[in-house]
Amino acid sequence: MAKDLFSEEQIQLVVSSIREAERSTSGEIRVHIDLYCKEDVLDHAAFVFEKLNMHQTKLRNGVLFYLATEDHKFAILGDAGINQKVPENFWDEIKEETLEYFKRREFTEGLCHGIDKAGKQLKQHFPYKSNDSNELTDEISFGKK
Repeated sequence: MAKDLFSEEQIQLVVSSIREAERSTSGEIRVHIDLYCKEDVLDHAAFVFEKLNMHQTKLRNGVLFYLATEDHKFAILGDAGINQKVPENFWDEIKEETLEYFKRREFTEGLCHGIDKAGKQLKQHFPYKSNDSNELTDEISFGKK
């Protein structure tokens, strides 16, 4: 299973990165990890995005980091609200930076780096307000494959 690739400490580091990034924004960040992705990575990431109900956030400002470790596939998907705000190549830039970590099999460090960068953009465009609530869990979801 995909979860077996990460120690409990590594999982908690990623969850902590998500919580830290979300502390100053109404945006929502999720991470989903599979071992394999036998279809187009963006298509599958979109499927996971919907399965995790990320399209149902109030401001449509969810961001999914999708990783299939054994097939070396990675995608970052932002919802409509955040995609309208970030620069055109923003997700590609984060993806390329994160992939540098993944090439060294530093998945935890790469995810934390990408989450931090995404969180800064979310903070800029969707700053935290006192009535904001955490709409989605911060826990990593793992595929069965």
